[in-house]
Amino acid sequence: MTVAVVLFTSDLRLHDHPPLRAALGAADEVVPLFVRDPAVHAAGFDVPNRAAFLADCLADLDASLRRRGGRLVVRSGPVAREVRAVAAACGATEVHMAAGVTAHAHRREERLREELGAGGVVLRVHDSVITAVAPGAVTPSGGDHFSVFTPYFRRWSQQSLRDPLPAPRAVRVPGSARGEELPSREGVRGVSPEVPPGGESAGRDRFAAWARADLPRYEERHDDLAGDATSRLSPYLHFGALSPVELVRRVRERGGPGAEAFVRQLCWRDFHHQVLAARPDASVQDYRTRGDRWRGADEAAEDIAAWREGRTGYPMVDAGMRQLRREGWMHNRARLLTASFLTKTLYVDWRIGARHFLDLLVDGDIVNNQMNWQWVAGTGTDTRPHRVLNPVLQGRRHDPDGTYVRRWVPELADIEGGAVHEPWRLSEDRRAALRYPAPLIGLGDGLARFRAARGRD
Repeated sequence: MTVAVVLFTSDLRLHDHPPLRAALGAADEVVPLFVRDPAVHAAGFDVPNRAAFLADCLADLDASLRRRGGRLVVRSGPVAREVRAVAAACGATEVHMAAGVTAHAHRREERLREELGAGGVVLRVHDSVITAVAPGAVTPSGGDHFSVFTPYFRRWSQQSLRDPLPAPRAVRVPGSARGEELPSREGVRGVSPEVPPGGESAGRDRFAAWARADLPRYEERHDDLAGDATSRLSPYLHFGALSPVELVRRVRERGGPGAEAFVRQLCWRDFHHQVLAARPDASVQDYRTRGDRWRGADEAAEDIAAWREGRTGYPMVDAGMRQLRREGWMHNRARLLTASFLTKTLYVDWRIGARHFLDLLVDGDIVNNQMNWQWVAGTGTDTRPHRVLNPVLQGRRHDPDGTYVRRWVPELADIEGGAVHEPWRLSEDRRAALRYPAPLIGLGDGLARFRAARGRD
């Protein structure tokens, strides 16, 4: 009886899972394995919102496997050690897993090859599991990755995607595969009140409902803050509960402007993966050095605290930051705006903002979080690095009636219409009754400081 192990990482699903399909084809029995890595906790990445969502994902994956005669084996400890122990106990000759792009993923793969190789076990790593197009599959002439999105999107769009794989009908797990009790959401403290349910089942339901209702008008509505018509699929993509290959194929089949716009957003995700695959240091270092002299945690302590708590005095910024704390998620337009305010108006180091987002976002991952922050900060792949988003103008454009602001900033609930974006223009008596802070800094003053500090490159 031959045995293979499938190591689940950021691919917690059964549909369209090439490592699982390969393992089932190569062996009589398969061990679906997830290892709770202490290195993730030590790095401060195992935060409550993601821990709760992860617990849901593991429970859903286990339930799906059990309906097929299998089960999920969960272990805790250094990944290479635990995988080797499971392989040895079950007599496995192969371990299958999805390829990753972060420095942590590279170190994990190296240690697995070393540990498994010492025991005569082969490690097989599969591409196009976490992304639609594998990093490195599309490269410019004379370079290892694209540093500008538009030419990457043109080449990416010409790629032929593999056919999505169906979920297996049966999974036989050897009785010698031993694990521990699955974690539960109820055992996680400090979870934001409105974190959605995790897991492949919830993700597929979410996609089906959103595609029917909102995909056709996605192009015109994805920046509508009050309308909240974005897919909200990013947490499911982050944990791999949904396949990006399957999403691209299914959305393209539907067609229309909304489909094209949504596929473009999925391409942005792949774009960031190929950047970080080529430049792993960009998770902590500037992708492009602009000569910034960022204000740090000590110098800007009060401004940073006000930004984190949603009391900057700019309603659009504060609404976004409060949504983040409440839901563990933030509308993409609000992410751009709040990040621009911190880095360009307050001139605070982008790494401080990126870390705060990672502390709360359910979809917070090193690839997209860090590279999006660098894009906004002007140290990343944006071809207009001096771009500054004005929170008042952005509010008028993307929340013209102020509905989004009033939803998240109740102090301003009685201000009608677009006037909510400039509460400092109200009468003195009315401003005093709001109990809402005055702006931390004038937008003109912030812009002047940013330009003087950075200069023009």
